[in-house]
Amino acid sequence: MLTLMVTVFLSLLDTQIVATALPRVVSDLGGLDQFAWVTTGYLIGGSAAVPVYGKLGDLLGRKRVLIASTVVFLLGSALCGLAQTMGQLIAYRVVQGIGSGGLFISVLAIIGEMFSPREGARYYGWFSLTFGAASLAGPTLGGLLTELVGWRWVFFVNLPVGAVVLLVLSTLLHLPARRHEAHIDHAGVVLLVLTVVGLNLLTGWAGVTYAWSSPVIVGLAAGSAIAMVLFVLSQRRAVDPVIPLRLFTNRTFTTVVILGFISGFVGLGLINYLVLWLQTVLGLDAEESGLALTAMMLAVVLTSYLSTKVIGHTGSYRWFPALSMAVFAIAAVLFSTAGPSTGTLLAVVYMLLFGIAGGLNAQALSLAARNTASMRDIGAVQGTAALMRQLGTALGVSFFAAVMSGRLGAGLHDRLGTSGVHIDKNGSLAPEVVAELSTPLRVELAGVYADSLRVVFYAVIPMVLIGLVVSLFLKDVKLAGGHAPTEPETSSAAEPAGSVTRGDS
Repeated sequence: MLTLMVTVFLSLLDTQIVATALPRVVSDLGGLDQFAWVTTGYLIGGSAAVPVYGKLGDLLGRKRVLIASTVVFLLGSALCGLAQTMGQLIAYRVVQGIGSGGLFISVLAIIGEMFSPREGARYYGWFSLTFGAASLAGPTLGGLLTELVGWRWVFFVNLPVGAVVLLVLSTLLHLPARRHEAHIDHAGVVLLVLTVVGLNLLTGWAGVTYAWSSPVIVGLAAGSAIAMVLFVLSQRRAVDPVIPLRLFTNRTFTTVVILGFISGFVGLGLINYLVLWLQTVLGLDAEESGLALTAMMLAVVLTSYLSTKVIGHTGSYRWFPALSMAVFAIAAVLFSTAGPSTGTLLAVVYMLLFGIAGGLNAQALSLAARNTASMRDIGAVQGTAALMRQLGTALGVSFFAAVMSGRLGAGLHDRLGTSGVHIDKNGSLAPEVVAELSTPLRVELAGVYADSLRVVFYAVIPMVLIGLVVSLFLKDVKLAGGHAPTEPETSSAAEPAGSVTRGDS
């Protein structure tokens, strides 16, 4: 189990470790206008790969898929360390992300296969602690490696650790082999990847790189919609679909997927705006706002870990998502009433509420999803749930950016336009312009940002209230106990088509 957690740690670490190395990367390779894609490419590769790897694990065996994805991840890491241009680095980060997605979902599915949902709650708690360790260690480790041995070792450091992981997985991880014939849904894989990549590019570019009405954005929207429709149609005909549509006949699974989307939308999608609020409204510097964000992440990790303990003890997860949405709503209302006069301590308390809300359902939804799955569908169930959370995050970031930018541009023109301050074509102020503002104008600027971000928090409230209503549809299906079957594939191959879920239907 320790090896599995180290595997997850590598996957999660690389979402954080690169951030502190990026300035040095840009200095060496150039491409300042492209550097954001070093992170975006990694996330897109991972989100597209997660449901595919999940299903491949169901068909081909999870050990085989975990080892293959580890190899892809290490290959991507090596190539990233050898990159000579920014374009190469971005392409190799996509490869690394594809491997990372396989690491993440395979470990979740292996826990689901090795343990019953109730027993697995303890290991999902370890998963939360691993996430916290990666989130805290990533920026610091990235900075140290960059300063001591160079930014390329931010990627090379994965190689020796990954080699040990591969050796242990190959020799000590024993899982049942697949005994039924595998029918890989090649058309479904291609259409799903096109849909996910298209949606991620759409949400990342719309209103930022390209105008909403530009041919690129309209084309991406149309292409993604067509790919999505074709994907759904292909899943109806496939022998072993990537995302079996029969899963959605289970009310609990459908509810979990919707809640996961909303959680990603308002939780992960809002983090950057909380930091922006601290820096622009309260005037905190990067270090101070970073400490506040660290406190919030600790709240996420601790709450998530404790919630898995309670769920494992009681066998019940039903009220955790509802409580999460209620706390999200309270935090959003509090932030919507805050402004420049709000004290730093009070703002940190509000952020802790956001962290607690995120932690309450971080693993509860994964456990609920696992509890609905037959042994043959664990990977598909976990992959679908993870994909919907990631899509919610991408859409949340795009939506909040659109909401804020419109209000921010109008506010800057109304309150600072007559002062002679240069407002760029995107309706914002360049950092060097902000640095030269007089104290009265800085106060005005803080007010503009407070008003603009207030609209963002207003937009969160109806979303979480919808989530609260949806969460009430979760039935109180106790987590299954006992031990996981030793040969799940044999039994699952013989299951009738309708025998796909545990709980309600």
